[in-house]
Amino acid sequence: MSRLLPPVLSPLPAFSLPPPLLPRIHIRTSAVRGGAAENAMASGTTARERRLVKVREERRRREYDREHTYPGWAKVLENACRDDEELRAILGDSIGNPELMKQRIQERVRKKGRAQFNKSKTGSIVAFKVSFRDFNPLNSFIWFELFGEPTDRDVDLLGGVVQAWYVMGRLGAYNSSNLQFQCQLANSMMDYDPSYDSEEASTVMPSSFHDISDVEFQDNWARVWVDLGTSDYLGLDVLLNCLTQLSSEHLGIKQVVFGGKKMGDWEEGMTSSDYGYKHFKI
Repeated sequence: MSRLLPPVLSPLPAFSLPPPLLPRIHIRTSAVRGGAAENAMASGTTARERRLVKVREERRRREYDREHTYPGWAKVLENACRDDEELRAILGDSIGNPELMKQRIQERVRKKGRAQFNKSKTGSIVAFKVSFRDFNPLNSFIWFELFGEPTDRDVDLLGGVVQAWYVMGRLGAYNSSNLQFQCQLANSMMDYDPSYDSEEASTVMPSSFHDISDVEFQDNWARVWVDLGTSDYLGLDVLLNCLTQLSSEHLGIKQVVFGGKKMGDWEEGMTSSDYGYKHFKI
């Protein structure tokens, strides 16, 4: 009996494992091209769409700046224009430009006059200051600082007062040597009729204002050059009395300075009205 041999097993074929799967890497062209592709994806694929996005961004930036930096007074004026045709005509195309709006309003105030905007009160309740700076009565300026740039009406008011003051001085009004009524009635209760001695008045040394310049204006300052001649300092008291009433009721005056070469931002030789120069002919 033959012996059975075990079956011969053939070797198994060799199997190779597949390589491990690597993650797919996407290279963004925007990193290579400086963000151009990314911007194109965000704003559109055409030049027109990119321009529209740029316009919208610029508009949002302007609105943000307007909301956070636009002056409050300008917003008030814009709102008032909705119901005020006159104000809307004054501002015109300046709405949205605060600096231009301010210029339009200032120009309107100068032309129309401050009294038309505030009829109830045009003067100042604050008394003006008076100072002297090397004042020479024969050759000095008298300076007037106002609370704001004068209108044409203000120029006429102050110029008219100075002109009247000069005319009276020219006619010898400021002569303290002939104050007969002042001397007689200073301590009297008018218990008797005062008398005036014309002969005494004619023998008093004359007192006359010699010369004066036109009244000049630059911004909120005005000045006039004077030569008081033989007029007494009584004339200065008379001028200040007039200015006190003028400042209280009509034109606010901040200070009066007798003497001094330059006040404020005064510029010698500047005579152009484009830069705020005005004058009153004496």
